[in-house]
Amino acid sequence: MANKSHANKLLNNQVFRFVLSAGAGFLVDVSAFYLFYHNLLARHTYLIGAYTFRNSTLSLAISFVLGVMVNFLITRYLVFTESKSSFYKQFFRFAGVAFVGFFANLGVIKILIQVFGIYPPIARIGAALSLFFASFFIHKAFSFSLSLKNHGTPKYNQPGN
Repeated sequence: MANKSHANKLLNNQVFRFVLSAGAGFLVDVSAFYLFYHNLLARHTYLIGAYTFRNSTLSLAISFVLGVMVNFLITRYLVFTESKSSFYKQFFRFAGVAFVGFFANLGVIKILIQVFGIYPPIARIGAALSLFFASFFIHKAFSFSLSLKNHGTPKYNQPGN
């Protein structure tokens, strides 16, 4: 029974559920990147309008969007369920934060690779982890319009309620 109690405590913890949500989005992102880069986008470059894009750039753009969508849906329905904001307001705010986060990740990755000489796939993971906690608080307060006061267990699971 003690193991179930610990598991229930973890599953009731918003930060832990956010870790799972972000992890699922990250796995979708990385898996989709690999699939598009190695299997679905066979050419090295693609002409879209007047611009030429590398396979890796298109793969990253597609995989990032897929990861954000999965992360948003899990975060909305399993992490910040008490939010009263509309779906569209939440999504556009979440996507905006993710867009800014994308460039923050690029900056951190660049530093990790060029300054510290870290292998790029490891640098990508390190960048994502380094920005995780900021992402939690920004999404909670901005994307889902919730107070930052309570980010552990929901009120209905606290002793005395």
